[in-house]
Amino acid sequence: MLLFMRFRKSAVIAVVCALAAGVSADRAGTSAPAGGPVEDLLNGRDWAHFAGGKPTHTGVRVTPLDRRITRQDGTGGQPNPPVNLRGPHVVFRGDVRIEAGLRRTDDTDAYLHLYGETPVIYDEWRYERRSVRIGVVGGRLRIDRWDGDSDRPAMTRTFGSGLGLEVRLAVEVRANRLVLEADGRVVGTVPARDVFASGRIWFGADAGAPGKGWTLTDLHAQSLGRGRMSVVDAPGLRVPRSSDAMRDLAAVLPRPIRMGTALAAGPLLTDSAYRRTAGEEFSMFTPENDFKPQFVQPRRGVFAFAEGDTLVDFAEANRMKVHGHTLVWFEALPAWMRAEMTHEQRRRVMVEHIRAVAGHFRGKVAEWDVVNEPMSDEDEDYVNGNRGVRPQLWFEAMGEQYIDIAFHAAREADPHAVLYLNEYGVEEDGPRWDALYALLIRLKERGVPIDGVGFQDHEYAVGDRTDPEVFRRKVRALAGLGLKARVSEADVLVDEDEEDIQARQLAGKLAVCGEEPNCTSFSTWGFTDKYGSTADLRHYPPSPGNALPWDATYEVKPAYWALRDVLDDARRSGAG
Repeated sequence: MLLFMRFRKSAVIAVVCALAAGVSADRAGTSAPAGGPVEDLLNGRDWAHFAGGKPTHTGVRVTPLDRRITRQDGTGGQPNPPVNLRGPHVVFRGDVRIEAGLRRTDDTDAYLHLYGETPVIYDEWRYERRSVRIGVVGGRLRIDRWDGDSDRPAMTRTFGSGLGLEVRLAVEVRANRLVLEADGRVVGTVPARDVFASGRIWFGADAGAPGKGWTLTDLHAQSLGRGRMSVVDAPGLRVPRSSDAMRDLAAVLPRPIRMGTALAAGPLLTDSAYRRTAGEEFSMFTPENDFKPQFVQPRRGVFAFAEGDTLVDFAEANRMKVHGHTLVWFEALPAWMRAEMTHEQRRRVMVEHIRAVAGHFRGKVAEWDVVNEPMSDEDEDYVNGNRGVRPQLWFEAMGEQYIDIAFHAAREADPHAVLYLNEYGVEEDGPRWDALYALLIRLKERGVPIDGVGFQDHEYAVGDRTDPEVFRRKVRALAGLGLKARVSEADVLVDEDEEDIQARQLAGKLAVCGEEPNCTSFSTWGFTDKYGSTADLRHYPPSPGNALPWDATYEVKPAYWALRDVLDDARRSGAG
């Protein structure tokens, strides 16, 4: 209540003084607008599910995550600061004011991020849409504005000087200008460039690293003039369901299988069509990115499970199984995990990560991709005595034994989870499959607790398209080793006039999975092209690919009906 009264009092005094002086509160020469009710966005709101944030009795403590997304080769480091997806966001029309209190204990850079459109993570690449970040950097107020046409800010400006450890910041959206305040004083204005044309503002916060972090002591919003504003909490996770979706058809087969997809926390909480389709059609999902090392352990010993926990909560609310992806991979690693270290240190890092992540989700994740993509892409790794295992950092430290160590650590962390090795390009005959099969035999002989293999089935070109009967032979070969199989990441990239090919390829693999006793699930790598990983990322905004059963507007394609037909035919043949 004290913070509320202080905010109201300062606002009233500012308006009265401005009117008396014949100038506006933003010193732009217009009459000062009346303000609507002041809404508290912190107290009583959900900040417990915000990565890097911890609610305390003095506010939300923001810890430096330094979370970044690297390229596939490990270079780069695109910033990936958190968004409070399960917290409040503002819906407004007209002008609006956001005011916040920032308390620092040292000179850590402190940022409050206001998103007109939340970012999208396209399979390890962040599409930065329209947003504004304001903060205290080096004793000055800094503002960065993203216009939705680049990873980098379209504008960066600094204002004022001498800001202390405790600062009150405010930004007013007035027409298409942003008016900036620090400690009750207007320090500058910048063009808004339609950043908030959506009429919505989501919130995020971040701290510069290294540093001790800072505390968001209060956060308020208020409409200005004739504007209107409301505060909206995140939607509920439970999706109302019918009984005629793909998951229902698969559940009543003589041997039920799981219908799965890859999901991301961002659109799950900001796109109602995405959330509704995911909960309605699928009985299993794989977190597309939110379980990968650079997302969950951006700094050694610093974990960010908020997005992953949200996905697990969604699964529980909608009676879905979670297939965790992935504990050990040579990609999607934070910079510290790639740094030079001894072989023993590398081994310890891998085991500690597995124990921490699989232990955190113990009993909540039904299956894990323990090791992802161990097979090499290079021809020379399949000849001259080489066994085809990719010579990456884990292999260089431990040899092929890294796979054994990883599976044993995962089994120890969660004895009840089903443990998979996940690989691409092994649906077809050739040296890659032969080497994988030989590896599986060696793992079984060494007593490695592996339960199954995931066939990714990414088909991006004509040469990637595999005959379902060839795939069937692979599934049966695994059965001979006592291993389960699953289609783990299926997508078929085609031109518009080839959607019948897409339908046949996906349906053919599902039919095999439904007919072979050791095949447990069929999963696509996403379900709508709107967020699909085959989007053309050379453009801003990215151009959607055409690889999944739903298009970018959630219209179903022939592939969707083909998948349903396979399930319906299997149900009828079993009943007959």
